[in-house]
Amino acid sequence: MTMTFDFSGQNVFVVGGTSGINLGIAKGFAQWGARVVVASRSQKKVDAAVAELQGLGSDAFGVSFDVRDFASVEAGFAEVSEKLGGPIDNLISGAAGNVPGRLMDLSPNAIKAMVDIDLMGTFHVMRASFPYLKKPGASVVNISAPQAFVAMSHQSAVCAAKAGVDMVTKSLALEWGAEGVRINSISPGPIDGTEGMARLAPTEQIRDAVTKSVPLKRMGTPDDIAKAAGFLCSDAGEYVSGVVLPVDGGWGVSGAAVVMTAAAGFMDKLKG
Repeated sequence: MTMTFDFSGQNVFVVGGTSGINLGIAKGFAQWGARVVVASRSQKKVDAAVAELQGLGSDAFGVSFDVRDFASVEAGFAEVSEKLGGPIDNLISGAAGNVPGRLMDLSPNAIKAMVDIDLMGTFHVMRASFPYLKKPGASVVNISAPQAFVAMSHQSAVCAAKAGVDMVTKSLALEWGAEGVRINSISPGPIDGTEGMARLAPTEQIRDAVTKSVPLKRMGTPDDIAKAAGFLCSDAGEYVSGVVLPVDGGWGVSGAAVVMTAAAGFMDKLKG
């Protein structure tokens, strides 16, 4: 983490911040001086993430809730607000779920689960968070995906859900702007070392193809996404709202759909 921001004295809440990209974002804000709160369904993961963040010097704590359950999310935000004793300066909403598969191979329950976590989870976090955001001055960042704007085989449910997330972002930029709350989306490209990338590129052959398809010729890291979130939440981004920011090394404009469709076909052969 070479880039430096100053979030001293600020409260940053990272929903889904116990693993992968979202934990990377939480660690970035911890190193930049923020008090960081994380949430996920698993209390065990929450405890592990909090310990790691405290090791970086943050006065961190965590809560456990399921983004699919609005009452649970609402109670979680009330608990966080009480412990913080002040407003949330920056909110990162990153809970996500993805089970790659052809539509006809996915059960209705599997499809519903992806939509419930990605899209309904975003609605629930936005709705529950608003009373506790700093007004004016809060920054909200939703974590989207290239599937929101690049159609991919074996990804129909998450494509639809993430497209919805980006439209929620844009709509709320209109609704919340008058109260001084900015909201943007980050669309990460292929990020190395994450569970999502392990699912979408399970072999070295696919990993190599994905890496070569990125114009910058490397996969991204959680640090890359953390730095983008830091920019959007910092004073440097104070006039940025309603934006969907790809942080993908140019992948989204360089044939991502072709590569991932080929990868999906390869995985079908492995299953066969």
